[in-house]
Amino acid sequence: MSDAINIGSVDDIDEGEAKVIPAEENGTGEDIAVFHAEDGNFYALDDTCTHETASLADGWIEGAEVECPVHSARFCLKTGEALCMPATIAARTHKVEVRDGDVLLYPNVPAEA
Repeated sequence: MSDAINIGSVDDIDEGEAKVIPAEENGTGEDIAVFHAEDGNFYALDDTCTHETASLADGWIEGAEVECPVHSARFCLKTGEALCMPATIAARTHKVEVRDGDVLLYPNVPAEA
């Protein structure tokens, strides 16, 4: 298991917003977006849409889904599954844990759906 990265307090990411953890900081070679979903939970996906280069963190969060800002592909924040065209490839998930009010990201550790 990879070491956790403390990305800040739960209050640092408003509900319905996301924070990007740059590739240089997370060690995966890809930027990771950590989302604070409308269900109150935190989820993490690779930040780049699998259809076209666009930041999912810039997308719209509804429930436990994020919609890409370029061509409206939607992804499940829990599983990374591509939910509609034009995306057909799932986004990679990463484990997120909330402990003592802090959000911990485990890069390269798949989220438990």
